[in-house]
Amino acid sequence: MPAKLIRIFQANHRYTASVDGAPRFPVGRRVPYQGMIGITNDGAGAGAQYDPADYPNEGHWAPFILPTARCESSAFMTNVNTYDSARFTFGFFQFAAHVADGDFVRFFRKLLALPSGASYFPDLVVQNGHIFRQTDNGLRQLESSESTLGLMNYLNPSSSAVDDIEVINAAKFIDGANQNSDQRQLQANEAINTAKKIMSASAPRYNLDGMIDKVCLVIMDIRHQGRAGSQTIINALQSGTTEDAKFNNLLKIGATGFADRIATLKREIKALVDANILGVKRYRVATNDFA
Repeated sequence: MPAKLIRIFQANHRYTASVDGAPRFPVGRRVPYQGMIGITNDGAGAGAQYDPADYPNEGHWAPFILPTARCESSAFMTNVNTYDSARFTFGFFQFAAHVADGDFVRFFRKLLALPSGASYFPDLVVQNGHIFRQTDNGLRQLESSESTLGLMNYLNPSSSAVDDIEVINAAKFIDGANQNSDQRQLQANEAINTAKKIMSASAPRYNLDGMIDKVCLVIMDIRHQGRAGSQTIINALQSGTTEDAKFNNLLKIGATGFADRIATLKREIKALVDANILGVKRYRVATNDFA
């Protein structure tokens, strides 16, 4: 595929973009945050949303991650933030660029292997499992298993101002998700892989073999957001004598500092339970799956 031509526009601290001469679409608005400056769009008005029905091959995992997706980004696959210490965060599961070998890096490596993905980033290649940039002086590695500093600098050079390249890169990810089903499939796959990794690590720690799915979901959400440590989770589980009691105890974690998120989580889980989608399967350690 030929390389994409991106043009960006700014008015009143709001940014839009056009790709290959197509109509403009919203990219984000300028926001300050704890002494840093970047953009955010909250996904609003920018298009594609995650719908479990679009991914039937993912089984129970497809609806399992929906409540967290609603909490993270209202399930917008085009959600982008560049204003905090992660420097660049993208997608409905909020993949963050600051974590070495983390969800964003894994997603980006795979994205560059897609013809549609490579057309947005023609200067990047994946070699030996890592992302490199092609420069006049040869290939320059942007990330490793120890650091993503080079990648963060590539995506968002400064946290003290909104740079054109920062907006252009955000526009590339947004347009890619809106225009390409393979990029949406990849994003859904990586979000589910992230949830699977969390469950695989959490199950032995919290004795989750045979646990009802809705309890597992709240634990996965806590660990994904990072709002509590292991001992807090263990205490919530051990102080509940039934699965419903454990579930309710877990929902109390972070209820003060993250009230909006907890309210969204409760609402979305209830909707899936009422639809007989959640509350019907149990986690199995042996398969890292639900049955």
